[in-house]
Amino acid sequence: MATCSGERGAGTMLAAGIALAMLMLMVLVLGLATAAVAAGRAATAADLAALAAADAHRGLSAGDPCQIAADVAAANSATLVECAVFAGSDSVQVRVSIETALPWPAYGQARAGPPPDSVLPARGHAQP
Repeated sequence: MATCSGERGAGTMLAAGIALAMLMLMVLVLGLATAAVAAGRAATAADLAALAAADAHRGLSAGDPCQIAADVAAANSATLVECAVFAGSDSVQVRVSIETALPWPAYGQARAGPPPDSVLPARGHAQP
Protein backbone atom coordinates (compact mmCIF):
# COMPACT_ATOMS: atom_id res chain seq x y z
CA MET A 1 0.00 0.00 0.00
CA ALA A 2 1.58 3.24 -1.14
CA THR A 3 1.07 6.53 0.65
CA CYS A 4 1.62 10.04 -0.57
CA SER A 5 3.89 11.70 1.94
CA GLY A 6 2.86 15.19 0.76
CA GLU A 7 -0.62 14.85 2.27
CA ARG A 8 0.33 13.66 5.72
CA GLY A 9 -1.24 15.83 8.41
CA ALA A 10 -3.68 17.50 6.00
CA GLY A 11 -6.63 16.41 8.15
CA THR A 12 -5.04 17.97 11.21
CA MET A 13 -4.53 21.27 9.42
CA LEU A 14 -8.09 21.19 8.09
CA ALA A 15 -9.48 20.54 11.57
CA ALA A 16 -7.33 23.34 13.02
CA GLY A 17 -8.55 25.72 10.30
CA ILE A 18 -12.19 24.85 10.95
CA ALA A 19 -11.70 25.24 14.72
CA LEU A 20 -10.07 28.65 14.19
CA ALA A 21 -12.90 29.78 11.90
CA MET A 22 -15.50 28.67 14.48
CA LEU A 23 -13.63 30.50 17.23
CA MET A 24 -13.55 33.69 15.16
CA LEU A 25 -17.28 33.36 14.45
CA MET A 26 -18.03 32.91 18.16
CA VAL A 27 -16.01 36.04 19.01
CA LEU A 28 -17.94 37.99 16.36
CA VAL A 29 -21.30 36.79 17.70
CA LEU A 30 -20.24 37.63 21.26
CA GLY A 31 -19.23 41.14 20.15
CA LEU A 32 -22.56 41.67 18.40
CA ALA A 33 -24.46 40.41 21.45
CA THR A 34 -22.48 42.75 23.71
CA ALA A 35 -23.25 45.67 21.41
CA ALA A 36 -26.97 44.82 21.32
CA VAL A 37 -27.22 44.58 25.11
CA ALA A 38 -25.33 47.85 25.57
CA ALA A 39 -27.56 49.61 23.02
CA GLY A 40 -30.63 48.41 24.90
CA ARG A 41 -29.23 49.62 28.21
CA ALA A 42 -28.35 53.00 26.67
CA ALA A 43 -31.84 53.37 25.19
CA THR A 44 -33.43 52.54 28.54
CA ALA A 45 -31.20 55.02 30.39
CA ALA A 46 -32.01 57.72 27.83
CA ASP A 47 -35.76 57.07 28.10
CA LEU A 48 -35.71 57.26 31.89
CA ALA A 49 -33.52 60.38 31.91
CA ALA A 50 -35.75 62.14 29.37
CA LEU A 51 -38.93 61.31 31.29
CA ALA A 52 -37.47 62.54 34.58
CA ALA A 53 -36.17 65.73 32.95
CA ALA A 54 -39.52 66.39 31.28
CA ASP A 55 -41.30 66.03 34.63
CA ALA A 56 -38.88 68.56 36.16
CA HIS A 57 -39.33 70.93 33.23
CA ARG A 58 -43.12 70.81 33.61
CA GLY A 59 -42.81 71.45 37.36
CA LEU A 60 -43.97 68.00 38.43
CA SER A 61 -40.70 67.53 40.32
CA ALA A 62 -38.20 70.03 41.70
CA GLY A 63 -34.79 70.67 40.20
CA ASP A 64 -32.97 71.53 37.01
CA PRO A 65 -34.15 69.22 34.20
CA CYS A 66 -30.66 68.55 32.82
CA GLN A 67 -29.20 67.89 36.27
CA ILE A 68 -32.02 65.46 37.00
CA ALA A 69 -31.39 63.79 33.63
CA ALA A 70 -27.70 63.46 34.51
CA ASP A 71 -28.55 61.95 37.91
CA VAL A 72 -30.98 59.43 36.41
CA ALA A 73 -28.48 58.53 33.68
CA ALA A 74 -25.77 57.99 36.31
CA ALA A 75 -28.13 55.78 38.32
CA ASN A 76 -28.40 53.63 35.19
CA SER A 77 -24.62 53.44 34.64
CA ALA A 78 -24.76 55.99 31.82
CA THR A 79 -23.28 59.43 31.22
CA LEU A 80 -25.39 62.34 30.01
CA VAL A 81 -23.81 63.57 26.76
CA GLU A 82 -26.40 66.11 25.66
CA CYS A 83 -29.51 67.70 27.15
CA ALA A 84 -31.83 70.12 25.34
CA VAL A 85 -34.90 71.73 26.91
CA PHE A 86 -37.54 73.03 24.51
CA ALA A 87 -39.51 75.82 26.23
CA GLY A 88 -42.31 76.13 23.69
CA SER A 89 -43.32 72.47 23.75
CA ASP A 90 -42.31 71.60 27.34
CA SER A 91 -40.28 68.69 25.99
CA VAL A 92 -36.74 67.54 26.70
CA GLN A 93 -34.27 65.66 24.51
CA VAL A 94 -31.31 63.79 26.00
CA ARG A 95 -28.42 61.70 24.71
CA VAL A 96 -26.49 59.31 26.95
CA SER A 97 -23.53 56.98 26.55
CA ILE A 98 -22.66 53.73 28.29
CA GLU A 99 -19.16 52.26 28.39
CA THR A 100 -18.94 48.75 27.00
CA ALA A 101 -16.37 45.98 26.81
CA LEU A 102 -15.97 47.00 23.18
CA PRO A 103 -13.61 49.79 22.11
CA TRP A 104 -16.49 52.25 21.69
CA PRO A 105 -19.44 53.29 23.91
CA ALA A 106 -23.12 52.67 23.21
CA TYR A 107 -25.35 55.71 22.76
CA GLY A 108 -29.04 56.21 23.43
CA GLN A 109 -31.25 59.16 22.61
CA ALA A 110 -34.77 59.99 23.79
CA ARG A 111 -37.26 62.82 23.77
CA ALA A 112 -40.05 63.24 26.30
CA GLY A 113 -42.72 65.77 27.10
CA PRO A 114 -46.35 66.11 28.03
CA PRO A 115 -48.81 63.92 26.19
CA PRO A 116 -50.64 65.54 23.29
CA ASP A 117 -54.10 66.89 24.07
CA SER A 118 -55.65 64.42 21.65
CA VAL A 119 -54.88 61.44 23.89
CA LEU A 120 -56.24 62.98 27.09
CA PRO A 121 -59.85 62.05 27.93
CA ALA A 122 -62.39 64.86 27.88
CA ARG A 123 -63.32 66.13 31.33
CA GLY A 124 -66.58 64.84 32.72
CA HIS A 125 -66.65 61.69 30.58
CA ALA A 126 -66.49 58.31 32.25
CA GLN A 127 -63.68 55.96 31.39
CA PRO A 128 -64.68 52.41 30.36
